[in-house]
Amino acid sequence: MAHLILPREVESKFRCIAVASLRAKQLQNGSKPRVATPSRKSTRVAIEEALAGAISWEIRDDLKTASSPAAEA
Repeated sequence: MAHLILPREVESKFRCIAVASLRAKQLQNGSKPRVATPSRKSTRVAIEEALAGAISWEIRDDLKTASSPAAEA
C-alpha cells in the first residue's frame, strides 16, 4: 500500500490505523468481513473496511469523567 487516502471524517492516519488494528483483532477472533475483498489477511481486510466506512467508532473520554473532582464528591 503506497499511500493511505483517508475519508474526510477521519482526522488522522494514526486514528485510522488504530481502529483498523482493533478491527483486525476482531477478524482474527472470527468476525466476518464487512467488505468484499480478495485479501485473506486480517490487517488488510480491516484497513479496507475502515477506508470504505464499513466500520464505525467513537471517541470516549472515560479518563476525564473518572478523574474529575466532581466525580469524587
